[in-house]
Amino acid sequence: MTLPEHPSDPPTCTAFLGDRRVAAGTYAEVTRLLDAMPASNEGLLVFDDSTGAVLDRPLPVVSDPAPTVGRPRLGVVAREVTLLPRHWEWLAQQQGGASAALRRLVDEARRQHADADAQRLARERAYRCMSALAADLPGFEEASRALFAGDASAFEQYTAHWPQDVRQHIGRLASGGFDAAQPAT
Repeated sequence: MTLPEHPSDPPTCTAFLGDRRVAAGTYAEVTRLLDAMPASNEGLLVFDDSTGAVLDRPLPVVSDPAPTVGRPRLGVVAREVTLLPRHWEWLAQQQGGASAALRRLVDEARRQHADADAQRLARERAYRCMSALAADLPGFEEASRALFAGDASAFEQYTAHWPQDVRQHIGRLASGGFDAAQPAT
């Protein structure tokens, strides 16, 4: 089970009953697996794999988004941006106008900060899931500090005694949160 690699891939989730992983896959696959389980699922938690957030049951139906304002075939979405007058003046002087200048600035910032953003998102994703599954486990606070410090070896040390399914899932969610030279569990 891997995280979706492309935004157009169907979202995936993982279900836990206590500290045991009972289902993983797309929302539809997990829904089918959970519906086939016995009715007594007290303590069942389902996590979105891209955010680490707990999902409500029934799982949301994933469908194509409704048409929006903008150029939908190009993926353009119209939204409001609030800037100071000096910002609007500068944007108006840029080649291609304000929209083109903003797109260039955003693309440049995304390229420049891609690695740091990916690490931050991986740490936040892992922490959300960790808080729900492991907050009462020994070493949680220390593992949290190690996660946000980017210290993979300390993270592994503090999570080593956690239940295997919990440790593996949180390690997978956290894997992008550490430097490439420091793999997580």
